[in-house]
Amino acid sequence: RYRKNCKDLMGKPDIVIKKYRIAIFCDGEFFHGKNWKVLSEHLKNSNHSSYWLEKIRRNIKRDQEVTHTLEMDGWHVIRFWGQEIKKNPDACVSEIKELIHELKN
Repeated sequence: RYRKNCKDLMGKPDIVIKKYRIAIFCDGEFFHGKNWKVLSEHLKNSNHSSYWLEKIRRNIKRDQEVTHTLEMDGWHVIRFWGQEIKKNPDACVSEIKELIHELKN
């Protein structure tokens, strides 16, 4: 179990809004397994395929465990993909603002 201090949150969120218990993760598509079915098929034919397949599977599992653990402790978890942030940062900010608005009311 992790400590409730935001500096010690499990999974090391990229952004923490302590007042509203929001943990925000900015996940890279490759290392966090976006479109895993497509990516895993591609990796099967690459150099060091067994290493990368296992590493990314572990990352996906860890991300799920971190999200579950934080939510069970009353945190609101938001995960954005890197390209999502780059292509439409306003939408990401809007999602955070909407959650804060919901939590205020």
